[in-house]
Amino acid sequence: MTSRGEPDPAEAHCLADFERIAASVLPPEVWDYLAGGSGAESTLDANRRALDRVCVVPRVLRDVAECSTATTLLGRPVRMPVAVAPVAYQRLAHPEGEAATARAAAAAGVPFLVSTLSSVPVEELTALGGSVWFQLYWQRDPARARDLVRRAEDAGCEALVLTVDVPWMGRRLRDVRNRFALPEGVRAVHLAEGADAHERSAGRSAVAVHTGRAFSPSVTWSTLAELRRGTRLPLVLKGVLDPEDAVRAAAEGVDAVVVSNHGGRQLDGAPPGVEVLAEVVRGVPDGCEVLLDSGVRSGTDVLRALALGARGVLVGRPAVWGLAAAGAAGAARVLDLLAAELHDALGLSGCAGVSEARDLRTLRLP
Repeated sequence: MTSRGEPDPAEAHCLADFERIAASVLPPEVWDYLAGGSGAESTLDANRRALDRVCVVPRVLRDVAECSTATTLLGRPVRMPVAVAPVAYQRLAHPEGEAATARAAAAAGVPFLVSTLSSVPVEELTALGGSVWFQLYWQRDPARARDLVRRAEDAGCEALVLTVDVPWMGRRLRDVRNRFALPEGVRAVHLAEGADAHERSAGRSAVAVHTGRAFSPSVTWSTLAELRRGTRLPLVLKGVLDPEDAVRAAAEGVDAVVVSNHGGRQLDGAPPGVEVLAEVVRGVPDGCEVLLDSGVRSGTDVLRALALGARGVLVGRPAVWGLAAAGAAGAARVLDLLAAELHDALGLSGCAGVSEARDLRTLRLP
């Protein structure tokens, strides 16, 4: 604690410490928006339980004196197999919003995924010098979606990430009960309209109303094919759980799939991504990378994903916990902790590098 009795991010030694700090400093309805899931939040809770059930069998008598977390994602070097997941409206957590988190990701040497619902323009984020991927929600007006693609390309984004599990937002009861609406000064800067996101009324989430009017519920394989033809960027499909969908996506020319249940915020009752990860990895060709999203909270979780065949992981909420706690310095501390934990997990499992982790055996606890 600081001399004023406030939480001290320097005293945070794991990502869960930052979760507690963020919960203590954010307004309750903002915390609920960031932390909550859909429905009864059964999938939100299952994500963590499923990861905890995965045991990695370590190897011994291996030289790990030169242990490294470095690898590549989409063919580009990264300091660890992690990217910062797209999280909307980050100015809810800190006045600098996505700019602070993007700086932290750049310092950590990992990609930052900017959301369609970012509260900071993509051009400001790519200007910071790190690796930026643009996450796209397809719009009801296809021309607007195409404009976003061109804008991301022109801004210097290194990949395009199409999220396909949100025909509309899941029913997030915390937001409904709170009548959640965006405060003045926070908006989705990549979307032309948005007044309805600020209009609080009983029995609804204003953010869900706003995105329901903007997002297309008619995204299909033909949409993906059009997007693949229309962009020169590497294309990632986020929100895949069925291995058959992953196989078809690879056949349609995507460069990577993200196995994800949207952090438990879409279909309540969907399986944790880690439960289907290995099957997805087995199904797609070697040229299609597989990333895991939803519930990753430690370097051990990253090791678990690697041992199950993932190329890497996305980490969303923890970066925003750090942002809420101490801006860019807090988000950077979260990523530094994650890197230190992964280094520890690799070495203790007998792996001198990331590629060796993919050869480790895993067991499932009952």
